[in-house]
Amino acid sequence: MNSTVKNIFAVIIGLILGSIINMVIIMISGSIIPPPNGADVTTMEGLKETMHLFEPKHFIFPFLAHALGTLFGAFFTALIATNHKTKFAFIIGFLFLIGGIINTIILPSPTWFTVLDVVGAYLPMAWLGWKITNIITKK
Repeated sequence: MNSTVKNIFAVIIGLILGSIINMVIIMISGSIIPPPNGADVTTMEGLKETMHLFEPKHFIFPFLAHALGTLFGAFFTALIATNHKTKFAFIIGFLFLIGGIINTIILPSPTWFTVLDVVGAYLPMAWLGWKITNIITKK
């Protein structure tokens, strides 16, 4: 397979797998840490209206979803990519970062969470995913 095609495929697979992991964690989060009483988490409008009811514990799983989605997406991208593995892992991190920024615009969250999420969940996790790939493949 042509290296350019394989690298594009790696990014697509990384985005898909990272997004799936992100969504699965978000979907199970409410059964582990129930939303606050009266919070409507089924719609974006409901979330916006009841965001003030959320406590710090309610932000654990969104952070984990963003961080682990990015981590695994970058990991699989770096694992599959033919060359420039670091660059492609960081492309995943950057794309997830853009998604995270858009999410904070659409669904405002507390400032502390926005900063933690934007600073800690995307580019550092992309780097870690790439680093784990290097350790596993011994490169």
